[in-house]
Amino acid sequence: MGGIIAAIDAIARETVILACIGFLIGGIDDLALDAVYWLGRLTGRRPDMRIEDLPAPTAGRIAIFVPAWDEAGVIGRMLATTLARFGDDDFRLYVGVYPNDRATIDAVSVVAETDPRVRLVINIRSGPTTKADCLNQLWDALLREEGAEGWSAKAVAFHDAEDVVHRDELRVYRALLGKHQVIQLPVMPLVDRGSPLVAGHYIDEFAEAHGLRLVARGWLGAPMPLAGVGCAIDRALLERVAEARGGLPFDADSLTEDYELGLRTAMLGGRQIFARVRDADGRVIAVAEYFPNTVREAVAQKARWMIGIALDGWDRLGWGRASDWRDHWMRLRDRRAPLSLLVLFTAYVALMAWGASLALHWLAGDRAPQPSEPMMVLLTINAAMLAWRLVMRAWFTGRAYGWWQAFLSLPRVLVGNFIALMAARAAMSRYVAALRGRRPVWDKTRHRFPEAIEP
Repeated sequence: MGGIIAAIDAIARETVILACIGFLIGGIDDLALDAVYWLGRLTGRRPDMRIEDLPAPTAGRIAIFVPAWDEAGVIGRMLATTLARFGDDDFRLYVGVYPNDRATIDAVSVVAETDPRVRLVINIRSGPTTKADCLNQLWDALLREEGAEGWSAKAVAFHDAEDVVHRDELRVYRALLGKHQVIQLPVMPLVDRGSPLVAGHYIDEFAEAHGLRLVARGWLGAPMPLAGVGCAIDRALLERVAEARGGLPFDADSLTEDYELGLRTAMLGGRQIFARVRDADGRVIAVAEYFPNTVREAVAQKARWMIGIALDGWDRLGWGRASDWRDHWMRLRDRRAPLSLLVLFTAYVALMAWGASLALHWLAGDRAPQPSEPMMVLLTINAAMLAWRLVMRAWFTGRAYGWWQAFLSLPRVLVGNFIALMAARAAMSRYVAALRGRRPVWDKTRHRFPEAIEP
């Protein structure tokens, strides 16, 4: 019995040390970015613009790319809502589908037959391939149409088949294009009353990421990753990306083509902006959509993001300019997820080991080992940084969604941790398979569109 207790004591001690050091490093990293944001606010910077203060909109047709695989259940309503909200603006919707997905083809055809601004683009390959491959097909379709009709798009915007667009989105693009070449709007997950914890944890993550982190990243002048929806790129800059890649702007083997596109445009000198703009009613002009509401689908989505950004994306993109510390810092943050999750797993092991140690020592009738004074200092610092992080998350969630969602953000931290740990396991398995030559495919999640929505 004594040997078992000694072994568990040792496991508890060593895992606590490793977890505390890992949390300290990650916490300092987060605090540094928080400092950028709050110092900016204290010195008069404002994260939000007002639409009435934007420059006058510029003319020119905007091409909107919507890749769609197995989206028959949502694509028709999404297109109808988008057409109604964008009204008589000068745009064209290019919807990419697959020859072996008849249901989605039929759903898009119904809309395309009644509105000449919708283009049905059928992939030359059977699906699913990857989203990046589908976007390349849309790029080819745009080039063919431009050549045949003698016009050129002002910019290319991107959306997914489940997106709920804001009626002022194109107005923001038109106002900012010229001074900027890459524009990203915020993404706001829709509240899913049936899944307050799983779907709800996306609310907290995006509220903090698009309320604080991307704002601070922009103030630093660091390259901005794109979200893949609610973003627009100057047509000439996207063509430069295509030329640099041998003709096509997207890597068909990429699982996170949006993230890569943001960094690639920055590497080519593209002027980027994360645009938080409030409409005439004071609401943030953003893309809204439902996110996965089951653990299985959330794990699949998070695994895809982890592979594309932290693992495969590292191999694909490498590092930025040698002298640009801001770029290096942000890429390190983007790629720290696997290490952070290893630290998190170690912390949970430490928690269980300490619990077992206390129980065994109680049964043995003696006192469990107490943390040393330096360890207590480290634990106190980490506890303070955790409290600060929870306050920040609740603050930004509450600002975007109200006090009830701010309160729910606290228990949702545990849900998010569990999903992230499961996603890390899945990501490593798929990454190893890719290293062995397995070709990536579009591992998409089930999409939903609001049943009742104002056009």
